[in-house]
Amino acid sequence: MIKKKLIIILVLVMALAFPLAAFAAPTSVSLEITGGLLTISVPTGVVDLGTFVDTVEGGTISTQLGEVQVSDARNAAAGSGWVASVISTAFTPAAGPTIAASAIGYEVGVITKVGTATYTANNPSDLTAVSPAVTATGITGNNSATWNPTIVVTIPGGMAIGVYTATITHSVL
Repeated sequence: MIKKKLIIILVLVMALAFPLAAFAAPTSVSLEITGGLLTISVPTGVVDLGTFVDTVEGGTISTQLGEVQVSDARNAAAGSGWVASVISTAFTPAAGPTIAASAIGYEVGVITKVGTATYTANNPSDLTAVSPAVTATGITGNNSATWNPTIVVTIPGGMAIGVYTATITHSVL
C-alpha cells in the first residue's frame, strides 16, 4: 500500500512539475504576390549623329541611339505580350527646311533577352507615326529585352547649313 501511495504521490508531483503542454488553435497565414509593372527605359541626353557634309545628291548618316530596355515584371500568363513603339519629330534647324520624320529609320539590331518570350525586331523605316520597334509574344512569367538601335537619317541634297534636332519617343504597351 505504501508503494501505491508513493507512486500516486510521485505521479501527482510530476503532473504539477511538468503540466501537459497546452496547444492553441493553428493560425493561417497568407501572402499574395501581384504582378509588377511593364516599363521602358531609354537613353537620356542628346545623342550626336555626327557631321554630314552636304552634297547635291544628299546621303545618309547613322549612329546608335543607346540602350533601350523593356522590363516586364507583370508575371504575365503564358501567351501574353507587349509592343515597344517609336516615333520621331522632324529634324529642324534654326532656319531653313526640315528633314521629315519619314526620312528617319530605326534598326533594332541585336536583342538581349531575359526570360521566356519570342522577340521580333520590326525595324521601321519611317518614324512619322507611332511604329512598332520590338514585339514580344509567347511570354511566360517575367521577361526583359534590351537593344541598341541604329538611327538612319536620309538627308536630301542642298540642305541649309546648321544643327538639326529631333526628338525620338519610345513607348510600350
